[in-house]
This record gives sequence, C-alpha cells and structure tokens, in this order.
Amino acid sequence: MIRSINDTVQLANGVKMPVLGLGVYKAEDGQEVINAISYAVQAGYRSIDTAAFYKNEEGVGEAIRHVDVPREELFITTKVWNDQQGYESTLLSFEESRQRLGVDYLDLFLIHWPVSGKYKDTWRALETLYKEGKVKAIGVCNFKPHHLDDLMADCEIKPMINQIEFHPRLTQKEVLAYCKKHEIAVEAWRPLLKGEIFSEPVITSIAKKHQKTPAQVILRWDLQHGVITIPKSVNETRIQENANLFDFELTHEEMKAIDELNENKRNGPDPDEF
Repeated sequence: MIRSINDTVQLANGVKMPVLGLGVYKAEDGQEVINAISYAVQAGYRSIDTAAFYKNEEGVGEAIRHVDVPREELFITTKVWNDQQGYESTLLSFEESRQRLGVDYLDLFLIHWPVSGKYKDTWRALETLYKEGKVKAIGVCNFKPHHLDDLMADCEIKPMINQIEFHPRLTQKEVLAYCKKHEIAVEAWRPLLKGEIFSEPVITSIAKKHQKTPAQVILRWDLQHGVITIPKSVNETRIQENANLFDFELTHEEMKAIDELNENKRNGPDPDEF
C-alpha cells in the first residue's frame, strides 16, 4: 500500500526513487519552472524530471539551489537527446546538463529515445558515468521489449528504469510485464493524457465516489500498478492536487474498469517510427 508522497520504489541497484515526481516538459526556463519546482517542493515532491530537450535545465538548477531542502534529499533526472547520442557525445551531453543544473551528480540519467544504431554506444556512456559515480542510476525512455532485448544482449549494467507513455488509453501491458520480469522499474510520462480523458464516464464516476478529481484517480491508478509517475504542471493548485493521492485506494474492480479503457492509443510518437 502506497501511503505517502515520501514513499519510494527501490531500483535494481538499491537506489530509492520517489513514487511521485514533477515533470517539467514545456515549463518555460526561468521564473515559470523555478516557481513550479518551488510549489512542488512545498507540496512534498522530492523528484524533478527534466531533459536536455526541454531547454530548462538552468531554471531547474536555479530552483533546486533555492528551495529549502538539501540537495541530497532531491532526486534529479535528466536525459540525453537524440542528436547527442553516441559514446563521446553522450558524455559531453551529460557534462553540459550537469553544468546547466549546477549539480555534482545526477540521481538518474536516461536515454530519451531508442535511436537506431546509436543507443548501444549511448548506453556504454551511461555505464561509464555510473561506474565513475557521476550518476546514481541509469535507464532508458520509450524502449519496447525488442529494444531492451537488444540492449541487454551485451550490456554490462542493465537499465534500472524504463520511462514510457502510460495512461488509461495506453496501458502497455507487454512492456510492464517485461520490465517486471527483468526488475526494471517503469515510469509514466504524460500520465494524464493532457486532460483528454477527464470526462470519461468511468473515470468521473470513480472520482465522484472517492470525492477526488479525475486526475487524482488516474495518478492513483498509476501508483497502484507499481508505476512511478511524473505529472507535469506549472499551476500551484494542480501541483498540490496531483500530490493528494495518499488518502484513498482504488478497488480491484475500479482498477480493472480503468484498465479496460485501453485502446493502445499513443499520444506521442511510436518508438519504432521516431
């Protein structure tokens, strides 16, 4: 039972990662992202997810230096973008991200997409960073089972996380089962599908029963599937609401009803076609 925003998932290497974090995709660098992180930390969040592609790492760094929480209590994730993949260029990308963030180490560094012909060399760079102690955990985003099979066929250290598009319209059961079998934690991006399913009758009826918002029901569904989740918002009220998930629990029947909304419908790109 997940009882608190302070609850964590233990990754395969023993590192503990918060079950809930703040995503900052499309949060504008500067005051907007600084304010969002400030609201989140005040609401109890300790995990912040950014990426080189988001162009807001400097603002994230500014925010984490000014919040009233020690660096070691925060869990900071960033990602290498597609045009910087490859061994040497990934090492350079990491160093650029680290400097923009103004941190000595990262908690999690991810490959953003499985760029064909590049992701194995990129992964070797992540292994190097991990062995040098510059990153506490390493992982991937948007990898399907065949990508993971290919990567793990000759990697030295297996991925600790796979961050994927996951929401009631795209339940990705095959990926979840694969990752569970291989002790790879799963993390959801775009968990709220940009609000497109907030009016879905199944969601609204469950929300009404629990006196919660549709967003809170969906995020709780994520957590009860054992999926780490990083809802994105820059709005103080929504950031607080998205953290208010720990005083109710969905029943087995409610979980199943939400699962059945699956249409294998992607909102973002297909990793095989990206």
